[in-house]
Amino acid sequence: MNRKIISWGMLMGCLLMLAGCGQKQPQTKIPKDNAEYLTITTQYHKNKQNIELLHNFLKDSMVQKAGIYTNFNNNQKKSDNATGHDMLSESSGLWLEYLAQTHQNKAFREFYKNTKKYFDQGRQFSYRIDGKTKKKSDVNATLDDLRIIRALQIYAQNNSKKYRYEAAERFAMLQTTSIQKARVLNFYDVRTKKASNESSLAYYDLATLKYFESVSKKERGYYREQLKLVEKGYLGDIFPLYAPSYNWKTNQYGTKNLNTSEALITVLHLAEIGKMKPETVSWLKMQIDNKKLYNSYTTAGAIEDHNQSTGNYAIAAMIFARNGDRKYYQKAMNLVWDDQVRNKNSKIYGALGDTKDNDAYSFNNLLALLTSQY
Repeated sequence: MNRKIISWGMLMGCLLMLAGCGQKQPQTKIPKDNAEYLTITTQYHKNKQNIELLHNFLKDSMVQKAGIYTNFNNNQKKSDNATGHDMLSESSGLWLEYLAQTHQNKAFREFYKNTKKYFDQGRQFSYRIDGKTKKKSDVNATLDDLRIIRALQIYAQNNSKKYRYEAAERFAMLQTTSIQKARVLNFYDVRTKKASNESSLAYYDLATLKYFESVSKKERGYYREQLKLVEKGYLGDIFPLYAPSYNWKTNQYGTKNLNTSEALITVLHLAEIGKMKPETVSWLKMQIDNKKLYNSYTTAGAIEDHNQSTGNYAIAAMIFARNGDRKYYQKAMNLVWDDQVRNKNSKIYGALGDTKDNDAYSFNNLLALLTSQY
């Protein structure tokens, strides 16, 4: 029996391929459509001093070579959630989008290079790097990948064909892991080679999906199915938000309590493509007027967690900006700036945080900084 001899060089070549010899290389298709709708076009922002203080805090105290601290306070608590100086691809994506939107080109290129160096898993980005062990998680978070891809496309439109290809290539690779036809799954595990059976509706970044799936009739069909899935998750006019998720095994929408940040991101994604319901706008205005945008609700609309988050008000401001509503954008942003630390002697001066414990979370601060550009 003749046997092929695999040389060491050939073996190493296989090992270095993005996802191994057995996985088919994806075809990169660069969309021909214009994606200007990904770029911020409003000029509603003010409060330049607040923006500068927040930028300086993040740049000087949170942004590192490998990524961004989850919390300024490095008190590591035992938790499945990221804490302390863990780093998340979520944070890196938000920072990259901010850099791209504000034309900080050199900083964007350098930070993206390091994002690939530290988070890349070949065809996707790990969602988390442990602050102590520096170990990467085996799974991604698909929304975070899409946010990084969006940032690449925004940068490409202003600067470089190279990054236009990079964005399309990253999307094509993601279609071999956690985006499977019309399904935008929560994660893919590179160790077990298995994907989640669940789709968080917030993970359907519709504007980004619309652009990158414009390359063929088949993929445009996937996008229409994705949009339909999100829209059918509408909970009703009494509580005009959306179900938290969809399970592909049971073919049912989730009924767990809504995390308000994720619920609002779902609404933001609809607002970005002009599909937000007027009932949702009215509900959100009421929460802003009453300063009562709580952290969690049941799917029937009952308040589950009475705490409030600066990040939620920032997302609300972004939604209003995308809806062309300057008044409510600024009203929501005023609530964001109310949480900014003004004490120059504080370790978190300029941040949105709690001076008692020096807690300043990257999610809240990065969202506010990005929203401040609208």
